[in-house]
Amino acid sequence: MKKTILFFLFTCLIACKSEPKKKLYEAIGGEQLSLKYAKGFSVKDYGTYKILEIINPWPKADKSYRFALLNKNYDAKFWSTEQERFEAAIEIPIKKLVVTSTTHIPALELLNVEQTLVGFPGTDYISSEKTRDRIDKGLVRELGKNEGINTEVLLEIKPDVVIGFGIDGNNRTFETIKKSGIPVIFNGDWVEESPLAKAEWIKFFGVLFNKEKEADSIFNTIETNYLEAKALAKKIKNQPTILSGAMHNDIWYLPNGSSTEAQLLKDANTNYLWGDTKGTGSLSLNFETVFSKAKNAEIWLSPSNYVSKEALKNGNSHHAMFDAFQNNNIYSSINTAGKSGGILYFELGTTRPDLVLKDLIKICHPELLKNYDLYFFKRLN
Repeated sequence: MKKTILFFLFTCLIACKSEPKKKLYEAIGGEQLSLKYAKGFSVKDYGTYKILEIINPWPKADKSYRFALLNKNYDAKFWSTEQERFEAAIEIPIKKLVVTSTTHIPALELLNVEQTLVGFPGTDYISSEKTRDRIDKGLVRELGKNEGINTEVLLEIKPDVVIGFGIDGNNRTFETIKKSGIPVIFNGDWVEESPLAKAEWIKFFGVLFNKEKEADSIFNTIETNYLEAKALAKKIKNQPTILSGAMHNDIWYLPNGSSTEAQLLKDANTNYLWGDTKGTGSLSLNFETVFSKAKNAEIWLSPSNYVSKEALKNGNSHHAMFDAFQNNNIYSSINTAGKSGGILYFELGTTRPDLVLKDLIKICHPELLKNYDLYFFKRLN
């Protein structure tokens, strides 16, 4: 009997030793950050540290990226054995950062941490008055182009982290930045498949600044406003027909039915004429295909970057053949810009889909929002 027990204990000891070493952070349970819509990132809070995982930084990403976010009182001995399992270890809350897309700016301002922004590639594209004021005062450095950030200036301002984005993982500039010791976290809000999923990435920034509660509260307000507007639009039976996009080099580009733009048009209770199409990216059609389907469309939304009806007609004379053109029923967000030319819609629209949806409802069902003024869109003159 004793021999049997000893053999059993010896077998268990050998089995335990042969198991791969378990990650220390997996040995204890963390509190999962609540996300309702976003699928591109996740966060677990372990008290003195958090684990941020970027799951989908760009379409068809073949790996995820983990970051250790360390509070001031983190266990240094603990992380001396764990840091190799992560892309980088970053102390939070962030004190200085660089973002690389104007869509990141609104989250910083809503969380009242815009003062931490120290650099941006292409500052002229920023439309926010608050951040433009900081740029004018020299508090936000110009970093050149997003595809080739001025690393010399970047190293000079020494941000704690760079929030990047990319269509794939091949960005030599970001690799150079990482090799210099500055972490780069890819923000994948643009990959999300719904307006509210994109907006929920404000919680990503909330985690970096230990402002999860504030981010959650802000998002809940945006979500409530969006869903209330969507419910209001459902009350209308009439669905105006919608055309979108415009011609470029004999090709008409417009949103496919799986896009967030099409989702917004659906939630505004409209009949987007290509709402039943599937796939990623935009649709590329010839003029005849578009004209045969949308000649009599009641409303024309977002005709590319044309700033007037005259410019639209000069771009291609065929544009003037549509009823929406002749009836002066074309709306665009391109003319709502900051003082340096940055388009407000491109900056704020991702974070505030509730405002975008209300704009669309005001245009398509004006009787529902009589006292609402368009925020992004304007009728093309």
